[in-house]
Amino acid sequence: MSHAPKLVTIFGGSGFVGRYIARRMAKEGWRVRVAVRRPNEAIFVKPYGTVGQVEPILANIRDDASVRAAMLGADAVVNCVGTFDKSGRNNFEAAQVEGAARVAKFVKELGIGRLIHISAIGADIESSSLYAQTKAKGELEVQKQFPNAIVLRPSVIFGPEDLFFNRLAGFAKISPIIPLVGGKTQFQPVYVDDVAKAAVKAVLGGAPAGAYELGGPDIETMSQLVDRMLACTRRRRLKISVPFAIVSLKAKGLDLAFAMTFGLFKNTILTADQVEQLRNDNVVNLGMNGFDKLGITPVTMDVILDTYLYCHRPYGQYTELTESGKNLRT
Repeated sequence: MSHAPKLVTIFGGSGFVGRYIARRMAKEGWRVRVAVRRPNEAIFVKPYGTVGQVEPILANIRDDASVRAAMLGADAVVNCVGTFDKSGRNNFEAAQVEGAARVAKFVKELGIGRLIHISAIGADIESSSLYAQTKAKGELEVQKQFPNAIVLRPSVIFGPEDLFFNRLAGFAKISPIIPLVGGKTQFQPVYVDDVAKAAVKAVLGGAPAGAYELGGPDIETMSQLVDRMLACTRRRRLKISVPFAIVSLKAKGLDLAFAMTFGLFKNTILTADQVEQLRNDNVVNLGMNGFDKLGITPVTMDVILDTYLYCHRPYGQYTELTESGKNLRT
């Protein structure tokens, strides 16, 4: 009888969420395959475990052969692949629907025991957002192929590598005004490592099959989240609410510029689809399974935000020293 450590394959395992899952699975003693399109850019995951325990490998979620090969011998699979890009080869449909279905198909074919699929709160076939539609379609494909899959739907995720608070803070560095889109829209931000804890619990068999919506302890509006960011970064900025109609036109113009330049102009500012997402609250629905069913207590934003947003302060890591120095009397 073999006593070799168990093996988990994590698609997108070097991404924002995947790297935290990989680190925690290594600490559990599992071998970890980090399946990514560019394994040479994922070398940083190797020190998460002992020599040879965590290995980045080549896999393209759009390719049958590489997806299947990445799963050979695995005891569990986690799919963290997602995108905010509605165009190109790795678009919403290719990554979040067809890719999700491909992973689930081979999990079933190879007889792998567990599949954890990372989706998102707001996944809805009827949504006006293509992102939310494809997230919902991906869930349906996964459940059709592998009914015992565990689906995790986090709200907006925050952490040192996030593109939410970091992007807001970066904008506040260069602009005295912050245009507020969907200022009254509610969010329930969740710490990235808490999402990783939930995924690991599922891999280890501590979560029954089904969907879990993951939100942090705080529910706040977009306006309140901007205020949090400003307080953490020690900046004062004027917030100006912008109507959805105006923002939609601007976002469509940016999308058009992307299309007309054949991708030379990257719209990293705001897409029309993101505007649609901002119209709806992004919080855990009443009656849904969540962290409480997993025995996990999520941390608050107060505990985490200062630990990485300090770099956006006027004096960076020396801000508190500078502030205290101003109080000294000569």
